[in-house]
Amino acid sequence: MNTALELKGVVKTYGSRRALDGLDLAVPHGTIFGLVGSNGAGKTTALAVTVGLLRRNAGSVSLFGEGPFDPSRHAGRVTLLPQDSRLPLHARTEDLLWFYGRLQGLAEGALRESIDEVLEWVHLRDRRRSPVRTLSHGMMRRLTIAQAFLGRPELVLLDEPMSGLDPREAARIRAILKRRHDAQTVVISSHNLHELETLCDGAAFIEAGKLVRQDSMDTLTRRSRCVTFFLEPAGQPLPMEELKKTLLDATWEQALDGAELTVRFLEEASRAVDVNARVLEVLLQHGVGVLEIRRGSALESEYFSATDSHASSVTPLPPPGSATP
Repeated sequence: MNTALELKGVVKTYGSRRALDGLDLAVPHGTIFGLVGSNGAGKTTALAVTVGLLRRNAGSVSLFGEGPFDPSRHAGRVTLLPQDSRLPLHARTEDLLWFYGRLQGLAEGALRESIDEVLEWVHLRDRRRSPVRTLSHGMMRRLTIAQAFLGRPELVLLDEPMSGLDPREAARIRAILKRRHDAQTVVISSHNLHELETLCDGAAFIEAGKLVRQDSMDTLTRRSRCVTFFLEPAGQPLPMEELKKTLLDATWEQALDGAELTVRFLEEASRAVDVNARVLEVLLQHGVGVLEIRRGSALESEYFSATDSHASSVTPLPPPGSATP
């Protein structure tokens, strides 16, 4: 696999605590890749170690197969948007982007074109001469996103990029990410799993500084192996015997209230589109009201399933005022 970013056995400690505990990660080149994990799982630390903001205690990091981050080799090719990034309030929007672009080593002509491009992306062209202090919180966040894509870097690392954006602007940023240059790789750390599910080509589940699971989004969400039918509550009883005859190798799960029917099948034996057609035909023939059809399972449920054992192993803090044994 051609990787833009690879971590092997990376360890990062703070005193006796391991923020990263032998983390392995491989991000394919040219993809949008999601990092999923609870607070303190190690996502932000992994991004900081990748770009050399934090020094790892063990393990290896490789960018584009060239070894760890090196400013002389990777300047302008890798950018990071921290979760809690702050901007100098006295600077003007365009001047700030110009400063960052020159730090990346962009030539003046290319930088001028890139500034116009990213300001158009984030709808801030009319605020290019405005001081940062006059921008709203959402505008500042959009400016930091613009900075991350300045000069079309090969690898863009975004830590909670949609934080503080209203729904319309978040949708615009998602559209921008989908239209990115084919050669760009984007890594997104986010708690919005629905957003990652619709946006990313693949994802990794990280807990307690370790990789729990990594795969393509299609595999993680079982899009090619599972179809769920959401049915009218208290509707017609399901013709299960006839349904099972349509797919002999499938397994069937019906919710207790009868409002959901999930079909799991072997990808090699059937395609989701064929399963949908066969099952839907039987349901409609028997007068079963079908409200919605979903291919695959939610990324959220797959994440919970994969990480339940890690979550249950964490000892909760005692309630305030209780005695500690």
